[in-house]
Amino acid sequence: MSAQYVWSERLPAVAEGLERSAVSPLGDLHPPAAEAEVCRLEERLGLELPHSYRQFLLFADGWGSDDDCCLLRVHEVGWLRDVDPMITEIWSGPKPEDAWSVPDELYFVYGQEQDSIRYRREYVPDTLLAGYWGDGVALLNPHVRTAEGEWEAWHLAPSHPGATRYRSFWDLAMDELRLRYPG
Repeated sequence: MSAQYVWSERLPAVAEGLERSAVSPLGDLHPPAAEAEVCRLEERLGLELPHSYRQFLLFADGWGSDDDCCLLRVHEVGWLRDVDPMITEIWSGPKPEDAWSVPDELYFVYGQEQDSIRYRREYVPDTLLAGYWGDGVALLNPHVRTAEGEWEAWHLAPSHPGATRYRSFWDLAMDELRLRYPG
């Protein structure tokens, strides 16, 4: 497990004793989730969470309470198809049998060169809903994993249109921090 996902280094002002909600550059952070709560979530999902997201939940059980930027608390997290079936239906068509999957050479492009319309719609139902961001959702995709076990993270929104994809939840969160506080 990588030490690079140490949330207290990125949000040091709130790193000590989150006994109540704390304010960070990302908004209100909730107190940490208990290890047992995170383990129950993993049992419910049938998968081990990616390390950066798991460490975040143990640092803060969600952030924000508005529609602009809100990461869900452990008890609210779930597969997109179960938690928000309407979003799943809107963004997952056409069905996999229609063979509209994006080829690897176009899909595995991250950063500025990425084309947000080139996401794999067939993955949408199997993504983990982690939160709501702006006009879209923050998702974790277990179909694409790094060698370290990080899941690909998406910001899926009509304003792109499509999914801005990141190699990990950490990268997604750090990009959000950069956007909100570019200094």
